[in-house]
Amino acid sequence: MPAQPIHVYEALAQALTDHDVTTLFGLMGDANLFMADHFMRGCGGQFIPAAHEGSAVLMASAYAQVSGGLGVATITHGPALTNCVTALTEATRGRIPMVLLAGDTPTLNPRHLQSIDQREVVKATGAGFVQLRQPETATRDVARAVYRAKAERRPIVLNMPADFMWQTTPYDPIQHTHFDTPAYAPEGPVLDEAVGMIASARRPMILAGRGAIHARDSLIRLADRLEAPLATTLKAKALFTGHPYNLDIFGTLSTPATYEVIAQSDCLIVFGAALHDFTTDQGKLIAGKRIVQVDTNGHAIGHAVHPDAALVADAGLSAENFIYWLDQAEIPASGFTRDLDPQALTHHPPEPTRAQATGTVPYIPALERLEHAMPKDRILVTDGGRFMTEVWCRISAPDPQSFVATVDFGSIGLGLQEGIGAAIAAPDRPVVMFTGDGGFMMGGINEFNTAVRLGLNLTVILCNDAAYGAEHIQFRDRKMDPGLTTFDWPSFAATATALGGTGIEVRSLRELDAAIAQLDGIKGPALLELHLDPDHVPRMRI
Repeated sequence: MPAQPIHVYEALAQALTDHDVTTLFGLMGDANLFMADHFMRGCGGQFIPAAHEGSAVLMASAYAQVSGGLGVATITHGPALTNCVTALTEATRGRIPMVLLAGDTPTLNPRHLQSIDQREVVKATGAGFVQLRQPETATRDVARAVYRAKAERRPIVLNMPADFMWQTTPYDPIQHTHFDTPAYAPEGPVLDEAVGMIASARRPMILAGRGAIHARDSLIRLADRLEAPLATTLKAKALFTGHPYNLDIFGTLSTPATYEVIAQSDCLIVFGAALHDFTTDQGKLIAGKRIVQVDTNGHAIGHAVHPDAALVADAGLSAENFIYWLDQAEIPASGFTRDLDPQALTHHPPEPTRAQATGTVPYIPALERLEHAMPKDRILVTDGGRFMTEVWCRISAPDPQSFVATVDFGSIGLGLQEGIGAAIAAPDRPVVMFTGDGGFMMGGINEFNTAVRLGLNLTVILCNDAAYGAEHIQFRDRKMDPGLTTFDWPSFAATATALGGTGIEVRSLRELDAAIAQLDGIKGPALLELHLDPDHVPRMRI
């Protein structure tokens, strides 16, 4: 017996539920309000309303990263979509599997005030595009968008004309199987070449990126077999925490001791990392070394640096395969780690003692206090800004999935929104989010109340140097007046309190200790405003 026809907005909401979507981030408008309502009331889903359309995309992006699943958001048409350009670009470059259900103006009204060529807007961000073609194709188009988001690992925008929503269609549930990249280790000359380079190395190193975080145990076994140190890219931060020869982050964020180890190494075995300029310090850190690169994504191999040998293969299976052939050939361990000092490898030097402006906090000591005081099971989220590289170096996360850095498009003002998405993905864990004053004014202040309304366990550390710091230092370097980069902001702590949270101003290390103690009794979002001297915030390590 054929199914009873239902409205398209109901079919769209039910199709999301059929794909195991339980959380939908969004901002409602003419083209999506009935779908969002039915997703919550008719399908039992959770709808998270954002204050800005781009925020909904960022929330869904962090949700996908922390949960390991699919992020889903919805917006209406025209300016709602143009408000998402930065967020979509960030998520696309971060290779986030996400579906954005975007409304479109009615097909029968080409002169609609909010009409725009939405396909062209989406193309500019690098995201994919699926058109809702007819009411009868609604579930098929949802299935196609979900499949493409998972297979292509990027946002896919499903474009939904507003005049379809109240039309009816038989409901036909459809799901497409997602075929993962084959996890295999190749054989033949390419493998022989890679194994030969590894076997002949005297000082090998292993570098893992985000594409290899599933292979931690196998990479450690390979490192122990070779007696090679382990390092990660920024995106895979904390993957090897606890291993005695963990070098932490490889590149411009490395410790002085790690820089020395990198300089000594003669072979870099790279798993799931693209070797961009920040990782390689524009090529200086890999000069004179043999590079063996392993990645399931063939496009990532040779994208920035052309390796000496490469395998389009799974990281874990390749590592185990390398061990097998090293054992078969009875290749001895390199001994590279025997003279390394495990304590020094991840130790960043303290800040030099210097005078601070009255009423400001010394930044590095403040980070050291926060590192030891904040909950150990935290999810760490960072916005963009001059302050961020020291946070990456000095504030730990339990594992790579618990670390969210909004760095893929070089934008500030994205962190708090992603902090909300992270908190929704892991409601039982505390989220600690670092942002700057400029970033908070640009994108955080309009969503802090969203965090309050949701009652999230979110602590915002706001690094307030009352300036756009990256520009401030450029004026200082040229002995020019930095006045155009400085701002007399309102009290961010008072603003956070006015928005329904708890704000605390911090102007000394003693006040920081008191604020940390106060956090234990706070429920809901809190904001610690660290007043910093703009002339004494460390330079970015990039």
